[in-house]
Amino acid sequence: MVVSFPEAGTITDRDLTYVVIVAETKGKWIFCKHKDRDTWEIPGGHIESGEKPMEAAARELQEETGAEVFELKRLCAYSVEHEERTSYGLLFHAHVEKLKKMPNSEISEISLDDNLPGKLTYPEIQPDLFHKVKTELAEYRR
Repeated sequence: MVVSFPEAGTITDRDLTYVVIVAETKGKWIFCKHKDRDTWEIPGGHIESGEKPMEAAARELQEETGAEVFELKRLCAYSVEHEERTSYGLLFHAHVEKLKKMPNSEISEISLDDNLPGKLTYPEIQPDLFHKVKTELAEYRR
């Protein structure tokens, strides 16, 4: 798998299939574990039919982390090439002010960490996305 970050403006919202939200709260990164897997994930998922990427990101963040009060920022598009197929997603950063009890969902637990957990669901994709957000935030905060 090859992850890349296309130049701004080259990918339209119609091209997008996924949203990924690198989220933090109280100085810790938020990761979630799907109830059917024993691995950690960055919150995210599919954009549903008729849904805008920002709406999908907010929905996924709430469903997968219990985020109740948060600020969501659209960062950049990304692509994943796998077996002659390319899919596109949109990368977000979220600053979460308040987490509530997890809704009954596909997520069994969340974790607050200083860095990426060791056992990832998508180890060929998630580190690139996580580091892109950290780089973008470092540049923004200069």
